[in-house]
Amino acid sequence: MSLEEKLNHLEQMRQQARLAGGQDRIDAQHQKGKLTARERIELLVDERSFEEFDMFVTHRSADFGLAEQRIMGDGVITGCGKIHGRPVFIFSQDFTVFGGSLSEAHAEKICKIMDMAMKVGAPVIGLNDSGGARIQEGVVSLGGYADIFLRNTLASGVIPQISVILGPCAGGAVYSPAITDFVLMTKGTSYMFVTGPNVVKTVTHEQVTSEQLGGAMVHAAKSGVAHYACDNEADAIAKVKQLLSYMPQNNLEDPPLLECGDPLDREDSELNKLVPDNPNQPYDIKDVITRVVDQSSFFEVHEEFAQNIVVGFARLGGRSIGIIANQPAVMAGVLDINSSVKGARFIRFCDAFNIPILTFEDVPGFMPGTDQEHGGIIRSGAKLLYAYCEATVPKVTVITRKAYGGAYDVMNSKHVRGDMNYAWPTAEIAVMGPKGAVEIIFKKEIMASSDPELELKRKEEEYREKFANPFIAAARGYVDDIIEPKTTRPRLIRAFEMLAAKKDSNPPKKHGNIPL
Repeated sequence: MSLEEKLNHLEQMRQQARLAGGQDRIDAQHQKGKLTARERIELLVDERSFEEFDMFVTHRSADFGLAEQRIMGDGVITGCGKIHGRPVFIFSQDFTVFGGSLSEAHAEKICKIMDMAMKVGAPVIGLNDSGGARIQEGVVSLGGYADIFLRNTLASGVIPQISVILGPCAGGAVYSPAITDFVLMTKGTSYMFVTGPNVVKTVTHEQVTSEQLGGAMVHAAKSGVAHYACDNEADAIAKVKQLLSYMPQNNLEDPPLLECGDPLDREDSELNKLVPDNPNQPYDIKDVITRVVDQSSFFEVHEEFAQNIVVGFARLGGRSIGIIANQPAVMAGVLDINSSVKGARFIRFCDAFNIPILTFEDVPGFMPGTDQEHGGIIRSGAKLLYAYCEATVPKVTVITRKAYGGAYDVMNSKHVRGDMNYAWPTAEIAVMGPKGAVEIIFKKEIMASSDPELELKRKEEEYREKFANPFIAAARGYVDDIIEPKTTRPRLIRAFEMLAAKKDSNPPKKHGNIPL
């Protein structure tokens, strides 16, 4: 065979591999409103940047008629491409080949790019669309999942890992995305669950659909498994690109520093009017965030879940930062189980990848009640505290209004290594709110008064006058400065510039024991 004939044969084999499960199955994929595995990669990476590996790999199983069904690629496309000019490693499961099911060879392809990503120091993006373990291969396919789980765990905190769920993801398959840093799902076409509707019906007699059990909105709003519920696949892929723009390639790099078109010294007088005079009246903390950070740079994470805390990425003077903010517009910004875990996980991601942390604080305390106590609010609140204490990146806090009780300590106070802590003049830093405090401190005087209600109000005013301001904390050095709200942006930019070369460390240890 001449070289020309060999080249023609090579091209025929490539075309056959690209056709995957065949045109009929590709058409069926499109009819479901889903892209093919290759189309997803093309949409994700910079044009002509994708280098595919292992195109000709096939499975090695001969049982249950598989010997006659060998399709090149074996249901997953793997390789390296570029996003924003930076390398990323990608695997994209192909539902047209054995329903995207995971075999030994399929798993080996994924493991190969994960190993390479660790050596190179580049993110891994998984585009998941799979019917689960390939049943015909038995324990070998289960072992393949475990090989992937191990690599997910070892890569955690070393390189960013992003999972995009674009179809089914069930059984053991769900644990790989769960270990990764961010999970994105598509509404109506993706779902995740450990056991499917049929098993649920058999065991618990509940009748649920796949969407009700593990659809995108269920995991985005209720379980918190998904960070984003996307309108469609194009939206999901656009969000992946946006997420990556805030991150470094690995834990040894700093995040990208971009040119800033928003004036560094910009002041916003509207910030002076945002906090209501009535301490019980809500306002939207996102109005504060968007007015302070670089224009149009705030990218919220976990928007649908635990909305009493807001987390997300932004830029400040072109610098990538992570933001954690109490949300007084939802449940008065109180900390509960879900918001504590949400905040803790985001802080740990930022700290792992050298992304400075900005905290906006307006918190009346932790949520009371038997549901919270029995559900482990103590343990969950401790996770948030642990995450802040452990973090060694630059940490800056702005107290906009309430900072009460243990929640004051937890939300990046000076005592847990907050680097720069600012307060607005509207800040109230105290053990608890005025009403609860005076009912304890002045219980006897109020009860003995001829008009207990009037006396209670008078004592409340007295307490508020003493503690509803940041000056006592400032006198102790717990607050570095009391700033006019409109100057928040330039003050924060200068603070993060000053802290850019910060070095801090934790005692040598294998790892801590976070209260999981």
